[in-house]
Amino acid sequence: MVDADQTFVIVGGGLAGAKAAETLRSEGFNGRVILIGDEGDHPYERPPLSKGYLQGKEERDSVFVHEPAWYAQNDIELHLGQTVVAVDPAVKNVRLGDGTVVHYDKLLLVTGAEPRRMDIPGTELAGVHHLRRLAHAERLKGVLASLGRDNGHIVIAGAGWIGLEVAAAAREYGAEVTVVEPEATPLHAVLGPEIGQIFADLHAEHGVRFHFGTRLTAITGQDGMVLAALTDDGDEHPAHDVLAAIGAAPRTSLAESAGIELADRSQGGGIAVDASLRTSDPDIYAAGDVAAVQHPLFGTRLRVEHWANALNGGPAAARAMLGQEVTYDRVPYFFSDQYDVGLEYSGWAPPGSYDQVVIRGDAGKRQFIAFWLKDGRVLAGMNVNVWDVTETIQALIRTGVRPGAERLSDPSVALTALLEGRTGDVSVGGSP
Repeated sequence: MVDADQTFVIVGGGLAGAKAAETLRSEGFNGRVILIGDEGDHPYERPPLSKGYLQGKEERDSVFVHEPAWYAQNDIELHLGQTVVAVDPAVKNVRLGDGTVVHYDKLLLVTGAEPRRMDIPGTELAGVHHLRRLAHAERLKGVLASLGRDNGHIVIAGAGWIGLEVAAAAREYGAEVTVVEPEATPLHAVLGPEIGQIFADLHAEHGVRFHFGTRLTAITGQDGMVLAALTDDGDEHPAHDVLAAIGAAPRTSLAESAGIELADRSQGGGIAVDASLRTSDPDIYAAGDVAAVQHPLFGTRLRVEHWANALNGGPAAARAMLGQEVTYDRVPYFFSDQYDVGLEYSGWAPPGSYDQVVIRGDAGKRQFIAFWLKDGRVLAGMNVNVWDVTETIQALIRTGVRPGAERLSDPSVALTALLEGRTGDVSVGGSP
């Protein structure tokens, strides 16, 4: 066990940081644990910000990882509302914005990501929003309720997961919604056109207007208020509010200024870490949205911006900091809820990585499983309104079996039967 007089510092007050602190204590570490977050709120989970809390179905307190008293009870030193402005690996110090200097023996960077900003005129208007933090969700929740009461209109830039979940919430409040998306279908980069069209149809049935193949070029307003959003095809879309949902960028400035290796931006950027979540500095680790992991299963570097990655990555990094043997090879996983459609996605299948999409079930009724294949091997699977199959889908991905498209699409063949004859874990990126 690590010496009790050591200090472990966690920079980042989200789910990954809170779960890392919890794991350090549960694994028996009795040194100092210092958790520093730049938000005033205690660590919280982000999925409710675009789902249950935004929709008014969950209370604000439900988003927090632990009760506030938990941190003192477990001797976790909290510095909330504090920004770390510098890391000095040479002397193992972090410096806070108020000038406080904190020594560390091991450091975990879980700084997360921040919303990408639109570089167009009008973004300074009061009705332009982002959604990443609890404060954003609180504000947007009130805006959607007001738009619903007044038959107001919101324009959403981006048809990714956040854009679509907010569109669904806005329609449930009764607001008018237009989604502007440069690709031909929603979720194009994640699901491809085949499955993306299913979500276009879902939202269109609920009254969402899509404007595909275009981007916002300006937001017009008067007296600080939004009046319309302009697109590069010359159209003008009436709007009272605009949401920028065009993705997130990893917060790497601390690591970069400290000389820590970063991942290539062409692969999503982030802090480069090995399979044990260790950075180029042996005493500094990274996890969650900011970490670009050399993934043993997929044979490439992955940066995953989803809840499960923070939930599992924080504890894995904590164990590695304690000197345990850690290999972080979890299959990426996320979930979404839109209207009466719930889904879970497992795996990694970016555009160009797969050669076939196989549907099992009834896509028309939105009760199906989609599989993305490469040379017959399952790279990813998404179950839509079909439950209790995630473990099997992940096993299909992890084992590298080639069940054949015909059997994979046949609901009469049990999913578990497709695993018969497997020979054990293989690298998805390697040879069979």
